[in-house]
Amino acid sequence: MKQGTERVLVLAPHTDDGEFGCGGSIAKYIDQGKEVYYVAFSTAEKSVPEGWPKNILEKEVREATKRLGIPESNLIIYKYEVRKLNYIRQEILEELVRMKREIAPNLVFMPSANDLHQDHQTVAVEGTRAFKQTTILGYELPWNNITFHTSAFIKLERPQVERKIQALKAYESQAGKAYATEEFIWGWAKTRGTQIGAPYAETFEVVRMVLD
Repeated sequence: MKQGTERVLVLAPHTDDGEFGCGGSIAKYIDQGKEVYYVAFSTAEKSVPEGWPKNILEKEVREATKRLGIPESNLIIYKYEVRKLNYIRQEILEELVRMKREIAPNLVFMPSANDLHQDHQTVAVEGTRAFKQTTILGYELPWNNITFHTSAFIKLERPQVERKIQALKAYESQAGKAYATEEFIWGWAKTRGTQIGAPYAETFEVVRMVLD
């Protein structure tokens, strides 16, 4: 990663992917005064549980990123259809190229190329294509990964994990998922921290590393 990283871009195929995959790291970079941008490509209206408003995930991602400390002006929300991102991959690529030009991030977080979800794979492939000259880290979503190479770690402090958990709690419509429990998030962060002798951590696959 470039020393002095100032602009961080988080690519989330769906709302909450970024919080799960790198929410603690987002909190850490914001604590360090970095400029963090968050892009959600789908609000997954067709996957909203029965009884919830169709736009609930848009409302929840706004609250979640606010809890992490991301300014509303740095949140970009698209409303592409869930599970159909592969049909519009060229449009997504063009949007990513525009972000590269306008935001010029030093570090990009995106799903792992080994993620099994079709939308995640699309964002990973097109994101790598757009930002191939930039440091790219693929984040871990264990429920979607059969293979994941823990080739990079970001150390976290307890308050940063707590912010991640509070951000995920904003997704009340998704609370029934087993991996959304506070117990799981703490255990996940502790496990990754233990691997590198730290209290807590998040782990990533290195897609591209650019050093000064």
